[in-house]
Amino acid sequence: MKQKIIGGVCMLVLLLAACGSPIETNMSRDVNSLEAVNQEGEKVTLPKDYDGTYWIADFIFTSCETVCPPMTGNMARLQQELKEEGMEVPLVSISVDPETDTPQKMKSFAEPYQPDFSQWNFLTGYSFQEVKEFSIKSFQSPLKQLENSNQVAHGTSFYLVTPEGEVIKSYNGTEAGSLDQIIEDLQTLKQNQ
Repeated sequence: MKQKIIGGVCMLVLLLAACGSPIETNMSRDVNSLEAVNQEGEKVTLPKDYDGTYWIADFIFTSCETVCPPMTGNMARLQQELKEEGMEVPLVSISVDPETDTPQKMKSFAEPYQPDFSQWNFLTGYSFQEVKEFSIKSFQSPLKQLENSNQVAHGTSFYLVTPEGEVIKSYNGTEAGSLDQIIEDLQTLKQNQ
């Protein structure tokens, strides 16, 4: 009888450990590999180069006429708030128009937002097909080149990725109110590491 109780307790502990996240999550996807270059032309491999740390990702492009400027503004505010909280969390903005977005264009697009490039990478250097598959498979976020246009339809979320390369939560990247939730979730996760 005693062995059954101990066995039952062990199983319960294993189950709780396996499914328990200290924050409320809304995703569970492994980030596939993507070879890219950043705004300086330096090679970056996702998710490998961010192994061992939490990071935040979004999808943008430099000629975007709608959601990308406010999303990038929110990411800039997030970077500032992370610094104020003393948190070193990498930020990654991934171009969905890599044929147009050279590293130089990505850097020029970013500069008005005053990013700290040591913490925030703007990635390009792959094909549209590669980033389309990456976005769908890793982030459940479809991309579509709009006909007779230089615009690309893409998701507007910010994504929280774990040190193991798993996307566990998406947030509305166009709403400044999401930033407080991201900070709160990161603080909770870091306290529970």
